[in-house]
Amino acid sequence: MTVEDVELPHLRRCVELATEALDAGDDPFGSVLVAGDGSVLAEDRNRTAAGDRTRHPEFELARWSAAHMTPGERAAATVYTSGEHCPMCAAAHAWVGLGRIVYVASSAQLLTWLAELDVPAPPVRPLPVAEIAPDVTVDGPVPELTEAVRELHRRFHSARG
Repeated sequence: MTVEDVELPHLRRCVELATEALDAGDDPFGSVLVAGDGSVLAEDRNRTAAGDRTRHPEFELARWSAAHMTPGERAAATVYTSGEHCPMCAAAHAWVGLGRIVYVASSAQLLTWLAELDVPAPPVRPLPVAEIAPDVTVDGPVPELTEAVRELHRRFHSARG
């Protein structure tokens, strides 16, 4: 399955949430959980600035879905996100049985941007979701929004010096 035009508003919201994260001093990531019928169920942004580096939006949405959705509802849902899930978030997504992932920018793109900005590699290797959760359907990147996400990361790392 590919990304449809009707999905772009969800992805744009992810970029807005990533911008909110950046404005709050967090790494710029945002995610939206959408039910199989297209309704938005939950959304979140990175909340790692206070020191808990596990406060990724994808991880929080996996936890939320486990507490509020049936297994069938989780399987029919889609997680839209500004950046491809990290290994921790991909594992959480698979363990709770969420459905499809759609991301704006890939882990490979992020690594390229970080190298261009001379930012050290993160402590956990950013692997593609398919290497962590091979049965999860994944779509992305989304070229029409990728540059916006790249600019958020440039701003974040430039501000950190």
